[in-house]
Amino acid sequence: MAEELTPRQIVQELDRYIVGQDAAKRAVAVAIRNRWRRQQLPDELRKDVTPKNIIMIGPTGVGKTEIARRLAQLVGAPFLKIEATKYTEVGYHGRDVESMIRDLTEMAIGMVKQEQRTQVETRAKERVNDRLLDLLVPQSNNWEPDNAEENERHQRTRDKMRARLDAGELEDRPVELNVEQKAVPVQIFSNLGMEQMDVDFQNMFERIMPKQAQQRQLPIREARRILLEQETEALIDRQVVSEKAVQLVENQGIVFIDELDKICGPQSTHGPDVSRQGVQRDLLPVVEGTTVNTRYGAVRTDFILFIAAGAFHLSKPSDLMPELQGRFPIRVELTDLKREDFLRILTEPKHALTKQYAQLLATEGLKLEFTQDGIEALADIAFEVNRTTQNIGARRLHTILERVVEDVSYEGPDLKNKHIVVDGGYVRDRIMSILEKEDLSKFIL
Repeated sequence: MAEELTPRQIVQELDRYIVGQDAAKRAVAVAIRNRWRRQQLPDELRKDVTPKNIIMIGPTGVGKTEIARRLAQLVGAPFLKIEATKYTEVGYHGRDVESMIRDLTEMAIGMVKQEQRTQVETRAKERVNDRLLDLLVPQSNNWEPDNAEENERHQRTRDKMRARLDAGELEDRPVELNVEQKAVPVQIFSNLGMEQMDVDFQNMFERIMPKQAQQRQLPIREARRILLEQETEALIDRQVVSEKAVQLVENQGIVFIDELDKICGPQSTHGPDVSRQGVQRDLLPVVEGTTVNTRYGAVRTDFILFIAAGAFHLSKPSDLMPELQGRFPIRVELTDLKREDFLRILTEPKHALTKQYAQLLATEGLKLEFTQDGIEALADIAFEVNRTTQNIGARRLHTILERVVEDVSYEGPDLKNKHIVVDGGYVRDRIMSILEKEDLSKFIL
């Protein structure tokens, strides 16, 4: 889709879900379009054009993560959101920075496999039908391949069964199926540093573990699902999947590094600073361009787009290592949400919060109607609470709305009046008593 969308169209798509923050939307739209432009360049020039990474600066709840997440969905790129604080310096207990590329590659593998599944689905279904017929009409023990009469009789029976199978008449008939249980040794040991083991040894470890099989009696409708999975896996070429996934990660991958400001700060003067300077030093070569060994092959990070974000309340981007700053040339400041922004968030996005609550309660036969003054009251209270207590951005609306519809959500199935109007008075009745107790409001809202 990236090749079809102009930067203006990308911004228009993002506007359907995210209110405001035009500067951030423009920056990411241009970054995505530049990837398509790079693909059109001659090979000699293409290898020198690297993506311009972005830092989003702004308080929590203003849309930093949502912009990156919606962008990845829009262009169908492998996307990984991680917190910078979960990594530690190499040599200490915890995850090393390179594991983010391994995680991104796993996601790409899943995407490519899904694409390959759709391509082999028709062939897989034909093979599943043949296997089901083998289970329904097995060859007799004394079958002779040269016996033409017996072969013809067997084929007639098989054709009749095929017609009944296609007509859906045998869905409840039980068949005995050999189901392989997947071994999980890698998952068991992964927290003990398995990801840092030699990749070849890890694959060998998986191959030598015995596969457990179990005979199960299943109706045909369930057996078909299991057999379809087995046949699809058999038809997919793993080597092709690995090659395509690595190529997809290298050219289209997006890594969103949240909480970057938490690894900022002055260099420690007492002992090793595992969580700050050390992580920055390890992050630098990955962002700069290096080769990371994964179980699917070596992945170069030169052309992966990195989008970093942070509130930068107690620190500023200039507190980062100069080398790391240089790798994030585009800086976008996201603005605090005003009262007008809250109004738009409640009404404009495709799946706005008010629409979500109305649809949820509609499943109980309730009609929840938000009036204009009710929506304005919600926006006023959200803006005021953010201003006077802690500014948590649009997330404040979740806490306030949940409080407003709490009684209706609880009593919904038993209410005789199935039409609830949420106006300004209704909102203030349920919220103002909490807001008057300023100390208490910090805990409840």
